[in-house]
Amino acid sequence: MSKEIEIEFKSMLTNDDYEHLLHYYTITNDQFVIQTNLYFDTADFQLKQHGMGLRIRRFAEKAEATLKVPQTIGLLEITDTLTLADTEQALQNNQFTSQATEILAQLRNLAISLTDLQLIGQLTTKRVEFMIPEGKLALDESWYSDQHDFELEIEVADASYGEAEFKQLLKKFQLPYRKTQNKIVRAVAAQQKRDKKTEGFQ
Repeated sequence: MSKEIEIEFKSMLTNDDYEHLLHYYTITNDQFVIQTNLYFDTADFQLKQHGMGLRIRRFAEKAEATLKVPQTIGLLEITDTLTLADTEQALQNNQFTSQATEILAQLRNLAISLTDLQLIGQLTTKRVEFMIPEGKLALDESWYSDQHDFELEIEVADASYGEAEFKQLLKKFQLPYRKTQNKIVRAVAAQQKRDKKTEGFQ
């Protein structure tokens, strides 16, 4: 289990923007990591109402569960290590895992139990991340439902780094600031839209 404060900024990219940045930083194929995010909430979205996000992230050889809790600056990330088997079971059952003990302890304070949590969306990302002077930069290509998009994220340790500094970084590459919703919001919205379409054909 780990706890850390996350301060990050993000902006959507076009395909051309994304390719330009990969070329600028001379990114090679072996630097990419594929990760699948499974997002969970209660049926009435109690976590969303608290501004929280809950996910299981699966990599090729490991997995982890993370609860994001809003703070005055940034987010507190509470992370439990999982096995791939834990993740597969959660996916098959459409329910969160009982192995994320620290997260479940935090949720009990909100009167949310394991049985309340269900799978509400998923998203797969091809990510490359590396350090630059400003912080840790990530370039993401993501797929969810019938959507496909590109995104730049930077995670910083300095609480004084703000939106103005982030926009200066984008300006360096002649990129506009395209405000974006978090991945969980995009994935869940796309899933709900897809489910609604499916219902229409039944």
